[in-house]
Amino acid sequence: MAEAPLLLTTDPGERDRTDALLLGLVAEGDREAFGRLYDRFSGPLYSAALHILQDAAEAQDIVHDAFITLWEKASTFERTRGSAFSWAVTLVRNRAIDRIRMRRRRAELLAESVPEDLGYGTDGGAPSADDAAVQGDNARLVRAAIAELPAEQRRALELAFFGGLTQEEIARRLQEPLGTVKARIRRGLLKLREALAPQL
Repeated sequence: MAEAPLLLTTDPGERDRTDALLLGLVAEGDREAFGRLYDRFSGPLYSAALHILQDAAEAQDIVHDAFITLWEKASTFERTRGSAFSWAVTLVRNRAIDRIRMRRRRAELLAESVPEDLGYGTDGGAPSADDAAVQGDNARLVRAAIAELPAEQRRALELAFFGGLTQEEIARRLQEPLGTVKARIRRGLLKLREALAPQL
């Protein structure tokens, strides 16, 4: 293995050259270089993800995914288009923004999957005391209905709606086929509808 010097310099040019050299070694499958790159990048990348997501667990997931991409796609890095660190930050930023979009989509899907009277009054304004009490009761009913789901469906739904993970990310985390995860989420939502419809 070509030894990349671990420079303790404050010179950005030297840091960029070292990072690019390490990334080149990663492209050749060098695990030690990957570990050194992880040591150099993981702290700042985690801070960037946390700043966007405001959630420590999600930030860790995003950084983990970004390092998987760095390992798999290191050979596609073009130094002429920027530094290795900038590329890594872009990976994290894009994934974090995608995660926020997925949160919104999931919130919309969840809102569509339960009866309308879970929400506030029809005027769209802030809830009255009565509305707030009803909403609290409804939230308890939803939590109770989720708790009654089979463990596999419950876990998939929790990761999707409360963890903000994509179906692909859930499949990776649970080490299950993507089709299995999709089916569990679909079946879980149907069971939630069936369980909640008579009560709401």
